[in-house]
Amino acid sequence: MNCIIVDDEYPSIQELSFFVTNFSAIKIAEKFDDSVKALEYLQMNSVDVVFLDINMPKLDGLSLSRVIKASKSKPLLVFISAYSEYAIEAFEVAAFDYILKPYSESRIVDTLKRLENCTAIKCSNKKITLSKNNKMYVMGIDDIYYCEANEHEVYVYTKDDRFKVSSSLSDFNKKLVQSTFFRCHRSYIVNIDKITEVIPWFNNTYIIKLQGLNSEIPVSRQNISLFKQLMGI
Repeated sequence: MNCIIVDDEYPSIQELSFFVTNFSAIKIAEKFDDSVKALEYLQMNSVDVVFLDINMPKLDGLSLSRVIKASKSKPLLVFISAYSEYAIEAFEVAAFDYILKPYSESRIVDTLKRLENCTAIKCSNKKITLSKNNKMYVMGIDDIYYCEANEHEVYVYTKDDRFKVSSSLSDFNKKLVQSTFFRCHRSYIVNIDKITEVIPWFNNTYIIKLQGLNSEIPVSRQNISLFKQLMGI
């Protein structure tokens, strides 16, 4: 298991590096005091964990996390910050943890242990169980084409079927975080590997079409920038 540390404060990088090196088996692949350089590294390299500060120049940690979340590799995100007020936003992008500075040894060690356990589990966690007509169906995560929010329920679409789940879209999205899914709209999550067409729409937005389906999935304006970067548009 490997990680990178992204923090514009050198003492903070050094302190966290000490804990990672001495209290876990996690290997530090790189350390960055520049979030843009970290993004460039992640576009070329795969890591399991990103330790990420929030208040940084050029590209703040939350903005970087949204780009990371939209990538195929989807490393676990651990935010490190001196400010507690960003915690809600951090967990909205499915953060694994949010650690406040100054660091507490027991707090850091606990997170490192959970990271090691979680990463060991996620390699085999490629299945999902969905129910329909009182039957339970086990399928691969990648068999899901897209998900649609419907009030307090989620419709999950495969190539040939539709399942209804009693969940919010945000909660269901957490089950997909290790696969190739992107929340393109507040009401939709799409499997980017199934995209076959990207159609320009009004107000500089897009409509997505998926392999073998007639459905048209919208991309909201607030997600356009990340979507274009993800698709190389």
